[in-house]
Amino acid sequence: MTFVRTVLGDIEPAALGVTYAHEHLVIDGGRPVEMSADFLLADVDRLADELAEAASAGLGAAIDAMPADCGRNPAKLAELSIRSGVRIVAATGLHHERFYGPSHWSRRASEEELADLFVADVEDGIDARDYSGPIVRRTGTRAGIVKVGGSEGGLTARDAPIFHAAARAHRRTGVPIHTHCEAGTGALEQVRVLVDDGVPAARISLSHVDKVVDRGYHRELFATGAFAVYDQSFRWGDRDNGTLRLLEWAMADGNDGHVMLGMDAARQGYYRAFGGSPGLSYLLREFSALMDHHGLGAATRDRLFVQNPARAFAFAEVGR
Repeated sequence: MTFVRTVLGDIEPAALGVTYAHEHLVIDGGRPVEMSADFLLADVDRLADELAEAASAGLGAAIDAMPADCGRNPAKLAELSIRSGVRIVAATGLHHERFYGPSHWSRRASEEELADLFVADVEDGIDARDYSGPIVRRTGTRAGIVKVGGSEGGLTARDAPIFHAAARAHRRTGVPIHTHCEAGTGALEQVRVLVDDGVPAARISLSHVDKVVDRGYHRELFATGAFAVYDQSFRWGDRDNGTLRLLEWAMADGNDGHVMLGMDAARQGYYRAFGGSPGLSYLLREFSALMDHHGLGAATRDRLFVQNPARAFAFAEVGR
């Protein structure tokens, strides 16, 4: 029986409901915050208010895409889920290399060691200190995806072993794999590497690809059978909204069964609870109204927000 693994336990995929497919709900320190204080998302009271507002707009679940040792806090994710009623899926894996120092432990670990670490997060529980030191204390909060980051244009020598380790973890547990596509690029190579390593394309989701507004690129992406995560909808400003344009093309080409939506709102400046904008409710209010105006009505939104995430984030049966 397939399932989705949330921070509060396993659920049936259909129980996810309306889902944001790429968020950063908690960033509690680490190198991202050293890079910019705007990345600090650690005030549970404010974060709970933000999520509650999104829940009032219909949000049922969110995929938290912050992987190992760059601000994860499993206890805060679990508390947020309890207080807001929003189901949260936590990540293991490793982010893009800029979010780690040049001497980070991940550069000295083998593929097998990284895979063991990812599997432990998925099966046993995320380390309370998020692998920031030599002492590991497993919590009861388990990861439900492996998040891995690729570089612009493709995988570097640093990225490739991490992707191979993610594939190993999938083969052992059935955990879905969620990727970072730098500047929206490299998605096709990422899928090829993971599929060649035994990961079904239907268990792969590719974030930020709507940064590349190219119909041909997205047709090739959809042809692989993987999922595209469009998470740039509020960032276009006065320009033509590329995310909306890509959604129209996906609908016209019959590919809306392989698209999900998120916000990637990883900064205080994007959260209303911190005085920013547009807030997490944006996708279900302003952008959904815009979609409706462009003929992307309730049935399409149900596929993007409900049906597709229920398939993309379900564990595969091991051995199949």
